[in-house]
Amino acid sequence: MTDTPVVVERRDALATITLDDPEHRNALTAASKAALRDAVADVAADEQVRAVVLTGSARAFCLGQDLGEHSAALGDGAESAFATVREHYTPIVRNLLTMPKPVIAAVGGPCAGAGLGLALACDHRVFAAGIKLATAFTGIGLTFDTGLSVTLPRAVGDARAKELILFGRTFTPEEAIAWGISGETSDAEDVLPRAIDLARQLAAGPTAAFAQSKRLIGRAPGLSLDEALEAEALGQVTCGATSDHAAAVASFLNREAPVFTGR
Repeated sequence: MTDTPVVVERRDALATITLDDPEHRNALTAASKAALRDAVADVAADEQVRAVVLTGSARAFCLGQDLGEHSAALGDGAESAFATVREHYTPIVRNLLTMPKPVIAAVGGPCAGAGLGLALACDHRVFAAGIKLATAFTGIGLTFDTGLSVTLPRAVGDARAKELILFGRTFTPEEAIAWGISGETSDAEDVLPRAIDLARQLAAGPTAAFAQSKRLIGRAPGLSLDEALEAEALGQVTCGATSDHAAAVASFLNREAPVFTGR
C-alpha cells in the first residue's frame, strides 16, 4: 500500500481514483472511506476533469466494509458504528451518481457489499471475466447501503434484486450483464487499460450534454410524465446554449468531425 489508502492520478482531462490497500483486499476502513469520500468530491468539483475511473489495486476491487474494524466499532453501539453510512457511504455514492461527468469502474477482482455499491454507482463497468460479485449484506445480518437499494433494482429489476439480497449468492459479471447491469468483460490484465480508454473517449465528448443526461436519468423515477418532459426541455435549452452544440452543428453541416471542449 502507498502512504494513503486512496490514490488520485490526474492526466489530461482524466482522473483515476484507486483504492490501494491490497493487504486487506481494499476492504473499507475509516481511513480509506474518508479518503475516498474526499477524493470523489474533489474530482467531482474539478472542472478540468471530464471523466473518472474508479478502481482497486492488486487483485481485488473492494470487499466492502472492513469487518475487523467494524466489530470493534460495535462496542460503542450500533448507532455509533453505523454513523459511517451517513458520514462516508452516502456522500461517496451521491457524488458518483450525480457528478457532472462520466465515471467508469474498473473491476479487476472480487467485489462485494459496499464494493458492489460503489461499482453500481458508476456509469459503466469493465469487469475481469469470471470474478465473484456479491451483495453479501444479509450474510452478516445487514441490509443495503451504498445506494444499492436504488441502483440494483434499477439495473436488474425488483425480483432479481430481492433474490440477490435475500439469498446472498455470489454471481459473475457475465450474469450481471445479462440481467441488465451496464458493463463489459475483459481479461484481468486488460481491465484498467480498457476502462481508461473508455474514459478518455468520454472525456473527449460533449461532457456538458453527458452531465445533463445523467441528471435527467437520475431524476426521472421521481417525476411525473409532464415533469420529466419539462425537465428534458430545460436540459435541451441548457445544452443548446453551449459552444459544444454550436460547434458540433457547424461541423455536421461542414461534414467535419466535431471537437468538444465540454463548454
